[in-house]
Amino acid sequence: MKGGKSKTKTKRGDSKLSVKKSDGAAKAGRKSSKKEKDPNKPKRPPSAFFVFMEDFRKQYKEKHPNNKSVAVVGKAGGDKWKSLSEAEKAPYVAKAEKRKKEYEKNMETYNKKLAQGSNASEDDESDKSKSEVHDDEEEEEGSEEEEDDD
Repeated sequence: MKGGKSKTKTKRGDSKLSVKKSDGAAKAGRKSSKKEKDPNKPKRPPSAFFVFMEDFRKQYKEKHPNNKSVAVVGKAGGDKWKSLSEAEKAPYVAKAEKRKKEYEKNMETYNKKLAQGSNASEDDESDKSKSEVHDDEEEEEGSEEEEDDD
């Protein structure tokens, strides 16, 4: 009996090790295949709660200037949000809807640009780099002239 139990423990120990190895390999594989985020893509709009939290944070900081804890502010904001009635939440919901509509318009223009091709965005970046390079060349030429005059 003792021998049977020890074999079982060994198998469990081995299976745990093999699971850890496979998880690590799987995570490493995911990182390499992860798609990069487009910095030009519009950010998602905040929900009504987060619109409320923008105002609440300002008010909370005025009342509690010594508080450095983000968690305390978040907890107090969540409790306050829960205690608000639908009528009190309405202005925040309206602001959130307005931001959502703006986001949808921005996404439409963003998607149209993608549909036209990524060449347009690459051209913008290359134009910027060309002008920066050109500016650098002018500065170098000016510094060379100063050295020649000495």
